[in-house]
Amino acid sequence: MEFIKKIWSIPIFSLILHRKEENQDGGAEKFLLFIIFLVQNMIDKNKVQQCVEEWIQDKEYFLVEVSVDKNNKVIVEIDNKEGVWIDDCCDLSRFIEEHFDRDVEDFELEVGSAGIGQPFKVEQQYINCIGKNVEVLAADGKKMEGVLKSVDGRQFVVTVSEKQKVEGKKRPQLVEVEKEFSMDEVKYCKYLINFK
Repeated sequence: MEFIKKIWSIPIFSLILHRKEENQDGGAEKFLLFIIFLVQNMIDKNKVQQCVEEWIQDKEYFLVEVSVDKNNKVIVEIDNKEGVWIDDCCDLSRFIEEHFDRDVEDFELEVGSAGIGQPFKVEQQYINCIGKNVEVLAADGKKMEGVLKSVDGRQFVVTVSEKQKVEGKKRPQLVEVEKEFSMDEVKYCKYLINFK
C-alpha cells in the first residue's frame, strides 16, 4: 500500500485508497478505489447517552452501556440493584425514540438489563454485588470464586477459600483469604449464579 487518504465531507464520508504495484516491465500500475459511505443518518451515541442519563435522573437505575453499530443498531443496557422491570425498559425506549426523528435517523433500538451473570462493566455493578458470590478472571488467567467484600474506587476485594499450610497441622487447611483487584486489570468479574 502506498498510502491511504481520508476525506470527510458532510454528509458523505469518502475513503480514497491508492495502491501501487510493480509489473514485470518495472513500470507501475496504479489502482484507485473509491468507497463512499453515507453517514448523514448515523445515530449519535452521545445523544442517546444523554437521553438515558436524563431518564434515569430521578430513578434508582444506572447506565451500564450504550453501543451503536455501523447499521444503526442501538443497544442500551441499564441496571438497578433490585432488578430491571420490562415496563421501565419500554418507557425508556419510548423516551429515547421521542428524541430522534425516524424520518431522518433510521435505527433499531434495544433497551434491556445488563444481564445476570454477565461481566461487570461499571463500578455500580460491583457495589450492588457486595456480599454476593462472584467469579473473577485475573489478569494472569487464574479464575477464582469468592464473596465480593468491598469496593473502593476502582479497587475491589474478594474473599476466597484457599488451601494453605497452617502451623500445627499436617495437611493444608481451607482458609479464607482476601484478594484485592483493580477493575482495570482483571479480565472480568461477574455475579456467580448459584443453582443449589
